[in-house]
Amino acid sequence: MFTLTISDKAIAITNANEAEAREILMSDEFKEDLQVLESEGAPLWDGFASLSVRPATEEEKAEFELADFDDEEDDDEEEGPYIMFLVDVTDPDELDED
Repeated sequence: MFTLTISDKAIAITNANEAEAREILMSDEFKEDLQVLESEGAPLWDGFASLSVRPATEEEKAEFELADFDDEEDDDEEEGPYIMFLVDVTDPDELDED
């Protein structure tokens, strides 16, 4: 498992292998999401702070293992790696829809 950090703060963990983790977590699409998603009222990433991917700690792995992922997805879909945020995250776009 690998963890994405922003300025050395653990933000997200994935059960992908290292190559997949780097491809997913460092992709332009995921970076765009990090600039939209918020934690404590501010975007997760400002577009400038340093991003890095490192092996997950034992504590992060334990938190991931406790997560309840929705396994009722379409059986026709190929199961890929899961990504879990390690901080409370809100999507302001979803808040606008209420």
